[in-house]
Amino acid sequence: MTTMPARIIHISIERPWQEVYAFASNPENMPLWASGLSAGLDRDGDDWIGDGGPLGKVRVRFTPGNPFGILDHTVTMENGLVVENPLRVMRNGDGAEIMFTLLQRPDLDDAAFESDAAHVLKDLRTLKELMERKG
Repeated sequence: MTTMPARIIHISIERPWQEVYAFASNPENMPLWASGLSAGLDRDGDDWIGDGGPLGKVRVRFTPGNPFGILDHTVTMENGLVVENPLRVMRNGDGAEIMFTLLQRPDLDDAAFESDAAHVLKDLRTLKELMERKG
């Protein structure tokens, strides 16, 4: 078994962690902050189907609601590639910390990994702006 290089991308949000979790865990809100799913998601049983842009149609399965702030989701690409996306919201004082663990899959060179990391940070910043504006 081989481990992959990993990076934890995180941002603090000045809103109670439960509010951040409630908003971010709703698949219908994903197009507002997750740019890779900006075309929206349609429910298909336990999964959600979206247009991943250049990736084609994607199938997304979210971890069921829970009291632990776990927002993990699996994305299955049209070509069959399955990507696990660990995402957490936790309490940080009176606010929240949201953390995405990005793994560098063998099919990603360093430039693609850096591009993915920048994309994730951009999305987390968008979520921060949305949540703090709501307050």
